[in-house]
Amino acid sequence: MSTPIYLDYNATTPVDPHVLEAMLPWLRDGFGNPSSDHPQGRRAKAAVDEARAEVAALIGARPEEIVFTGCATEANNLAILGVARALADGRRQRLLYSAVEHPAVARPMAHLAEAGWRVEVIPVDETGRVDPDALRIGDDTALVSVMLANNEVGTLQPIRAIADRAHDAGALMHVDAAQAAGKIGVDLDALGADLLTLAGHKFYAPKGVGALYVRAGTPISAIQFGAGHEGGLRPGTENVPHIVGMGEAARLARLELATASARIRVLRDVLHRRLGDAIPGLALNGHATERLPNTLNISFPGVAGWRMLEAATAVAASTGSACHAGQHGASGVLGAMGLSGERAAGAVRLSLGRFSTETEIHRAADILAAAWRSLAP
Repeated sequence: MSTPIYLDYNATTPVDPHVLEAMLPWLRDGFGNPSSDHPQGRRAKAAVDEARAEVAALIGARPEEIVFTGCATEANNLAILGVARALADGRRQRLLYSAVEHPAVARPMAHLAEAGWRVEVIPVDETGRVDPDALRIGDDTALVSVMLANNEVGTLQPIRAIADRAHDAGALMHVDAAQAAGKIGVDLDALGADLLTLAGHKFYAPKGVGALYVRAGTPISAIQFGAGHEGGLRPGTENVPHIVGMGEAARLARLELATASARIRVLRDVLHRRLGDAIPGLALNGHATERLPNTLNISFPGVAGWRMLEAATAVAASTGSACHAGQHGASGVLGAMGLSGERAAGAVRLSLGRFSTETEIHRAADILAAAWRSLAP
């Protein structure tokens, strides 16, 4: 049986061969602990420092502002719970996050709500965007958390305008950029973020490594306790091979970003056009232009998305977040956007990546169109 055409790059990306090559020496011989004061330890520390500099360069940060974590979920928890812990005794007891955030943001917020914080959800429009002019950020607000790019529909948020309003009220701005980094340019000076989350496996590094950018001077406390690794914010011996992999992936993404994004956008639009020509009533979910160049979330008329994917077994895609795989209920993101139940049920997310080819895209369009025709009422 041939391998399905992979169109689920927003769920995870394959490890780039160059990343694997960079990691292998640290899996074979570079076993030193970066905290050890001997040659093996110093070599490991130098490798971690080099990777930290590459991750920082990808987003325009300083190396000392990068904290390595085990994943983006951990980084989001550290940002939200760490800021709350640092500000717990002050008058700022209000937290805001958007209605389309990943559970890695929504659930720490819910935990804080149970602990007595006043937590409010920011609504989005029919494209999945926050309206900065509708925000009400008072001087009691500690933190605003809005993702840069949505993992399901790809919609990009007007982060700078939101951050400016947060800062005008004295609040901090957290941005989950897990889906954005490596797909579009992420410039901290342009965004105005105080904290920003990255996930290695979303841009061709392995799973099991992430990072949190913490702007110098941002009030934040550790939420795990041990030795003083990662500036005292993330205890535990550093995962040197995976950190090296993330550093190499960041370097590749920075060097190839413009050409890779343009190529993938063209392929995405070819796929959209082919499917639109073949399927009357196909609907695009998300913003038509302000979205990730690789993401196409579409609703198939009259057919549930999960049935489409069951019928189109030669295409590997999803109906939404990989964190909700196996569930056939309507996406919470699409619900927050106000889509009808029928349209939300028919949604499929097709996400392209570095290794997608034009031949694959044309074949995927044919497979999906044939699947719809076999199922349509």
